[in-house]
Amino acid sequence: MTEPVLTVTLNPALDMTAGLDTLAPGAVNLISSSGVHAAGKGINVARVLSDLGHPVTVTGLLGQDNQDRFVELFARQGMTDAFVRVPGANRQNIKLVEQSRRVTDLNFPGICATDDAIDHFTTQLTSLAQSHELIVVAGSLPRGLPTDTFRQWLQTLRDQHKRVVLDTSGAALGAGLSAHPWLVKPNQEELSQWAGSELNTEAELMAAGDRLAASGIDHVVISRGEQGVLWHHRRCWYRATPPSVPVVSTVGAGDTLVAGMCHGISLGLPPTETLALATALSALAVSRTDVGVPDLQQVHDMAAQIPAELLGASL
Repeated sequence: MTEPVLTVTLNPALDMTAGLDTLAPGAVNLISSSGVHAAGKGINVARVLSDLGHPVTVTGLLGQDNQDRFVELFARQGMTDAFVRVPGANRQNIKLVEQSRRVTDLNFPGICATDDAIDHFTTQLTSLAQSHELIVVAGSLPRGLPTDTFRQWLQTLRDQHKRVVLDTSGAALGAGLSAHPWLVKPNQEELSQWAGSELNTEAELMAAGDRLAASGIDHVVISRGEQGVLWHHRRCWYRATPPSVPVVSTVGAGDTLVAGMCHGISLGLPPTETLALATALSALAVSRTDVGVPDLQQVHDMAAQIPAELLGASL
């Protein structure tokens, strides 16, 4: 039986993905394909979990001026909409995807979190947490939201023994890690920023992951793109390597990985099976411009071909 999940997206976005051959700065560029989607990391996670059969409630701060695409998405996916509406428009992001797989992000500023909005969301989160044990907090913070307030939200959830999943970056990641969430998923660059030095090898990444695990984090998941995924749990490291697939867009691949990990762990699947499933979901995500799981059988077929292995105990 699939578990209800609450996802928190504090800075939603309308993502415009544009495909082109090669980006030529300072020149006119011809776009070969495009699409606009209601997004934000937590919303992306919610879409995948919904497709996997989980009852999903979505919350966060949502600008009321351009909310239509979001409202339509929540209704279409059967999600419970518990967003706090705030004045203003949600940010718009432009993602330029070249045939070489390089992605250039143009991220615009979005809503501003006022004191009233922060107070309202605090009340909303407290209420929603009463009926949810698994809570995914993903994405950037809006303007006006202090990182200490963000940390306090996560700490309160942790103190209530909620299973908090954190996927963010920069100052928000540093603040969130101090609350010792249940699962974190930095990518290689984000983990390097947190560690204060460039982490290039698997050994260096695992050493940094060991530090996170030692702080009280149950699951440390490190995404490495084509090089695969590393996962630390219960003093053991696991690794999965995705197959080569045609890449259309890498947007949402990390969010899909988070959803897959939550799904497998909540079902009680064996670690290698969980990691293979999550890696398959993420690998297939890069072959699409939109987020979601259109063919679950295809996911299971790919997962069966992915080598997921126990690397051994951590130091």
